[in-house]
Amino acid sequence: MTGLYIHIPFCASRCIYCGFYSTTMENMKQRYIDAVCKEINSYYNDKTTAASWQTIYLGGGTPSQLTESQLRQIFETIGTPASNIEITMECNPDDITEEFANVISSLPINRISMGAQTFSDTRLQFLHRRHNADEVKTAVSRLRKAGIKNISVDLMFGFPNETIEDWQADIQAALSLNVEHLSAYSLMYEEGTTLFRLLEQGKIQEIDDELSLKMYDTLVNTLTDAGYEHYEISNFAKKGYRSRHNSSYWNNTPYIGIGAAAHSFNGRKRWWNISDIKKYCEGIENNNPEREIEIIDADTHYNDLITTALRTRDGLDITMLSRDQQDYLLKNAQHLINEGMLKLDNKKLSLTRQGIYISDSIMSDLIKV
Repeated sequence: MTGLYIHIPFCASRCIYCGFYSTTMENMKQRYIDAVCKEINSYYNDKTTAASWQTIYLGGGTPSQLTESQLRQIFETIGTPASNIEITMECNPDDITEEFANVISSLPINRISMGAQTFSDTRLQFLHRRHNADEVKTAVSRLRKAGIKNISVDLMFGFPNETIEDWQADIQAALSLNVEHLSAYSLMYEEGTTLFRLLEQGKIQEIDDELSLKMYDTLVNTLTDAGYEHYEISNFAKKGYRSRHNSSYWNNTPYIGIGAAAHSFNGRKRWWNISDIKKYCEGIENNNPEREIEIIDADTHYNDLITTALRTRDGLDITMLSRDQQDYLLKNAQHLINEGMLKLDNKKLSLTRQGIYISDSIMSDLIKV
């Protein structure tokens, strides 16, 4: 069983922080969807069918920029998936009209992931987001009315000049929506983004580490007190509502990525499509897709497990490792266990609350270089 990820790169406009592959080339939409459907079909054979997918995820970009007919084309190509699997689509709040909410509910989609980011209109404008704060609340209401029972909302913290009170207000606004899942990320300054250039030019400043840590503490305390399970560094869910698809990335489950820049993994190798929509379409159309491939050796597999499984509350099951790998890991982890940054319980190695704060440093200590 594998996960199916479909990358929809189209955006009406680009947010200043986004480092994912996206495009505003609206005229390419139908050609791209045709190529995506052809690529999906290329993975189907006697062993891989619609019923093979464990989860399906439409990410972006902005999948909610597709038309009803384009979404139906994708799901008609996928075919009838197994019952009760998680099928997620990312949406922008301002795309969720009553009509579009009803379109979603008429498709196999049963989970929506929505980028709220903040409930401050000023900060939304700074990010160049298209929606305003009220549209997030309206979108959730429309989705509920249409019968969507599993909604996730993304938040960001650590904006320039943001205060702890600003962040507390954002968390409370998100909690008032009573959604099943919340993800929260510190604002990242990725090279190549407009946000990074503003930082380089001295037009904005990052918040200090102490305030960022306080914001994260506030997040964890407030959401866990509200009954959400903190099941991954940046993710919180009501009972039974962990993101199954994203969890597959953290627990070594194979997945297939469809579309420009999409990645795939089968346990032995990973491969990814070219990050260029025109070249992607040309390659698929000519039955010669442009891809890069990486063979996963023992050390790479070990490092992958360290940097994914350790992000989760469940941690890393060390029995998945060879004896030599277990010895190496435990030797390097012992001082961190002694310092209270890691804990080893019933063959599961996991971060403590204190360890989460320095997770990148811990993982760096444990990987093989």
